[in-house]
Amino acid sequence: ETNAEQKPEEKEALGDFIYNPRTGEFLGRTASSWGLIFLFYLIFYGVLTGMFILTIWVMLQTLDDAVPRHQDRLASPGLVVRPHAVEISYNRSDPTNYNPYVQQLHDLLQQYNDSIQEGNDLCLVGEYTDQDDQPKKKVCQFKRSNLRQCSGLPDASFGYAEGQPCVIIKLNRVIGLKPEGDPYINCTAKRNTPLQMIYFPPEGRLDKMFFPYYGKIAHPDYVQPLVAVKLLLTKEDYNVEQTVECKVEGSNLRNSDERDKYLGRVTFRVKVFQ
Repeated sequence: ETNAEQKPEEKEALGDFIYNPRTGEFLGRTASSWGLIFLFYLIFYGVLTGMFILTIWVMLQTLDDAVPRHQDRLASPGLVVRPHAVEISYNRSDPTNYNPYVQQLHDLLQQYNDSIQEGNDLCLVGEYTDQDDQPKKKVCQFKRSNLRQCSGLPDASFGYAEGQPCVIIKLNRVIGLKPEGDPYINCTAKRNTPLQMIYFPPEGRLDKMFFPYYGKIAHPDYVQPLVAVKLLLTKEDYNVEQTVECKVEGSNLRNSDERDKYLGRVTFRVKVFQ
């Protein structure tokens, strides 16, 4: 009987805890008490939100839309080669073999067409194009025709049809980079006898007028300098894999870091079948 009497009392106590009609309490608190608690947390989280917004706003005032505050890129850029392939291998008598390589070069050079570049500025050769105080950054001309035999203009196959293919080397972009000295690209074949090559522009020069670069926002139309290398393969070189390494030399840019084989250099292989 005692257990039977306790159950109704427990139910009544639970019901009074949820809502007590005599005191008007809900879950043990009056409406005014719940209101004060709600008001406290509303103010508390409102202050936290305001502090967070203020912190973000202060941080944004220290940022430059055009230049990242912290850059994770190295001071010395890497080199890349086009066509984009570790090994350029093709049969020179079969255009379907080398057309993908040729198309990559044509696509790369579209923005370097003379008709487009004539709208850019003629800059001073051998001088940095400093324009820190200029809101609109000018772009120095680099005409496709400067690559001559490797421009795809006199020979739409870039030498691939004749078995003397062209490759294009370029530096990765680094904001604010101003290489010292007179940087140029130099390529060598890893073999006992030298492999003859021709560079465009002459001597593989990377003119300082194309530096510094100011970033995608401040310098949206920027075109980086290119160096085209024509490999003068002979009949004896056909059907044999040629390993070529290109480095940026003549400046303070690093090119011999064993921990990063792409820093200031790039290696590729070429094999032309007759």
